Amino acid sequence: MASGFKALKGQGHAPTLFMAFLYFDMSFMVWTMLGPLSTEISEALAAGGYMISAGEKATLLALPILSGAILRILLGFGVDKLGAKMTALISQAVVILALLMAYFLGDSITYNQLLIVALGLGFAGASFAVALPQAGQWYPPKLQGIVLGIAGAGNIGVVIDFLFAPKIAEKWGWESVFLVGAVMAIVTFIAYAFLAKDAPASVYTPRVKKLKDYGKLLKDKDTWWFNLFYAVSFGGFVGFAGYMKVYLMNTYQVDMAAFGVDILDESNVKVVAGYFGALCIFAGAVLRPVGGSIADKIGGIKSLYFFYGLVALLVAVSAFVKLPFFLAIIVLFFIMANLGMANGAVFQLVPQRFGKDIGIMTGIVGAAGGIGGFLLIKTLGWSKGAFDGYTAGFIIFALIVLVAIAGISFVKTRWRTTWGVQSGGII
Repeated sequence: MASGFKALKGQGHAPTLFMAFLYFDMSFMVWTMLGPLSTEISEALAAGGYMISAGEKATLLALPILSGAILRILLGFGVDKLGAKMTALISQAVVILALLMAYFLGDSITYNQLLIVALGLGFAGASFAVALPQAGQWYPPKLQGIVLGIAGAGNIGVVIDFLFAPKIAEKWGWESVFLVGAVMAIVTFIAYAFLAKDAPASVYTPRVKKLKDYGKLLKDKDTWWFNLFYAVSFGGFVGFAGYMKVYLMNTYQVDMAAFGVDILDESNVKVVAGYFGALCIFAGAVLRPVGGSIADKIGGIKSLYFFYGLVALLVAVSAFVKLPFFLAIIVLFFIMANLGMANGAVFQLVPQRFGKDIGIMTGIVGAAGGIGGFLLIKTLGWSKGAFDGYTAGFIIFALIVLVAIAGISFVKTRWRTTWGVQSGGII
């Protein structure tokens, strides 16, 4: 990992790489904000006479993920048409408006208005399609794993959510979290405007695409393989991250008493659940560049075998074994860690296969990842509503991971003997 960072010295544009990370970090924090505030928002709606169901809660948490997925395609097109910087600034402006809307409506907000806010927050999730290509355009193929890993490590923003959102909500009310988010988003907007730069033509020449170019890429079977792989890795990461607090409170609230938590104090339980959730999510967020660096050294294919294999095993354990709270947190920690590293490994491969179309491909593959997260949250919500537990949801996800592993076995020989030969990196 250290050698990977050393290789960046004298390469690319460090301020842009840093701002890509910061922009994605801030955006990811905002994108998943509803997750750690789900209980507080449900209570606010209940106080107004609206009792939210398990299915409606899952929809509210999943909607930013879905809208972010779809908008990634739009923003990926914007990167090629308008440039990454302008696309980012427009998107960030929409996010700021959504955050201010939630704050000013406050406790009077309705469920339908929350859905509008959730749609607006989707623009934050779509930042993936801007931050990664903007960073990647500045660097050569052999450094794509570490560069896109660093930019993508901005998903650590969700950890900030889980650490601070419940505590801020406890002290000043849930709507104040949206005000804090808006202020931070405005600061990031200003810093990005001054520090980030689009890569010059001498380094990267954008190929402005039309809608038919999307169709052409969607006809390429490799596009769909990458969609599957990222739907598993990023979809798993963001899905578990968004639903983490709900899962922990529904499954382990009583068990928290063994750790000295006063389970009769609802606000204390929310904060502690946020802390444990943050610990697990932190693993996946911070280890994304590690996964990219490992893939740079041994190849993305070998890396994904290992990461996906551990995820499938640990998710199966969570499905079939009622673990004590402490062991459950350890298992969740390693699930998220391997999903995060798998994210880095997938995007070590994508630029090597689709280097000339990285902007639009980041949007397409990123959209698949967001859709995967949406489906995982809805699956977990369905499992809870239908069976009063999460076993079915975990089993379904484990089976999908196994399908992804089978897919790697199916494509690896063709990839290594075709585009992998001229890719400039190890696949």
